[in-house]
Amino acid sequence: MSTVQEITEAIRKLPAVQRAELVEELPALFPELDGDAAWERIIRDPRPRPALSRLLDEAEVEFRENPANCSETTDAEFKRHS
Repeated sequence: MSTVQEITEAIRKLPAVQRAELVEELPALFPELDGDAAWERIIRDPRPRPALSRLLDEAEVEFRENPANCSETTDAEFKRHS
């Protein structure tokens, strides 16, 4: 059995409380799971992204021309599964 399989099996055997504690610690163990850090890497990446730049430019123009069509995102929308 590989080390990964052993760790996976051990995690599955943990009580719910300990699994919840582990979930809280995972970003410290695996920085790549930290969503904010991931976005920060994307934002600071110097490579050009013409399609994304064009999309954002179009959204900015649309907002300036008709801000009423750009409603705020609600908490419910964030909770919705895609």
